[in-house]
Amino acid sequence: MHKDWKKTTQDLSALMQEVGKGNPDVVKGFTQMAKGANKDAALSHKHKELMALAIGISLRCDGCIAFHAKAAAELGATREEVMEMIGVCIYMGGGPAYTTAAQALEAFDTFVAERG
Repeated sequence: MHKDWKKTTQDLSALMQEVGKGNPDVVKGFTQMAKGANKDAALSHKHKELMALAIGISLRCDGCIAFHAKAAAELGATREEVMEMIGVCIYMGGGPAYTTAAQALEAFDTFVAERG
């Protein structure tokens, strides 16, 4: 089972832009919130993306997995870091987290391979 994670981010980005046209103030607020939440502070942006990926796994959200796996890869997360995060997700979420975590690992590997 191989999902085209790059296409998922592209397709969702286009759909989300359409939502943004109809709700510009909401999307502006969401974007500002994301920027504030992801600032390097006590936790790095990379670690926050790993947390967001863990939440995406827990919620079984393909779009969340795609966007946050891409961001984690771009921020230099290692496969070992992702595997440890997946271990915590499986511990906390059981079987459903295990199956979704496998998809998240595939997404992360896809974006790391793309970076070269």
